[in-house]
This record gives sequence, C-alpha cells and structure tokens, in this order.
Amino acid sequence: MSKKLTADDARQSLSAHVASRGAEIFEKYGPRIGWNELLRILEDRASVRYPCKIEFDSAPLQTGECAYAKPNSGNPEDGFVIHIHPLFMMQMDRVAHLVFYQLVVVNYGEFASSDDAEIFGAAALGIPREEYYQGLCEMAGLVEGEPVSCGG
Repeated sequence: MSKKLTADDARQSLSAHVASRGAEIFEKYGPRIGWNELLRILEDRASVRYPCKIEFDSAPLQTGECAYAKPNSGNPEDGFVIHIHPLFMMQMDRVAHLVFYQLVVVNYGEFASSDDAEIFGAAALGIPREEYYQGLCEMAGLVEGEPVSCGG
C-alpha cells in the first residue's frame, strides 16, 4: 500500500533538493565564489534553470530590499534579471550571497520558501545556514542604513 504524500513531505523533499543543488555548485565552483565564478554559474543550466543576468539597479526593489529576480516576461524561459542594490557594486564578495538567495525563485518559482533560499545559498557558499542568514541580515541593514539584528 502506498503512502499518501503530504504538503510537509513535499516541503522536505524540496529542501533536500535545494541543499543538494547548492552543494553541487559549491563542489563545482567553490570554495571561493567571486564575480567570475558567479557569471559561469548563471550560464550553467544544471545550476540555473533559466537565463539570468545581473544588474545593479534599485528601481525594481522595494524599500529595504537588497535584490530581486524580475522575470523578463510571463514565460520563465525568457529569463530573469537579478536586480542588486547598487550599494553592493563595491562589495562584490557579497553579491553571490544575494544572487543565490534569488536563484531559488528562478529555479523553483512560487514553490520555494525563504527557508529554501537560505538552505540553497548556504550550501552553494559552503557555509553554515546561520552564517548565511546573518550575512543577509547585515546586508539588509546596510540598505536600510542601520544595523539589523536577526537574532541567533
């Protein structure tokens, strides 16, 4: 007799999948993922499902937002532009953190959660999830213009 899968089973499966994909990126492109590695990752369809480019442009961002993956159309095959707050143009070591968080939306759409984005980003960078989360909080604080404490 087969077991009926629940929504929680699906969430756990997606979380395991994003962790695995993130670890594959780290293994292939790590241990340090800088600008050049990031551009190669964006071209790698095993890592990024749809075409993406990065623009340092805050116009599409909401107040306090560091990055946003904006679809080029209603068809994901047309690709995405990952808008990064211009503040990070001079902090290229942080851009991969922001891009990886957005790639979960690109790869999995509305099914992905913020937890999935944190799991993926941490695995892709080869760091603990809490460290990744704290880095995101620090970046949000920079955009807001004041320190942000995320607990932990």
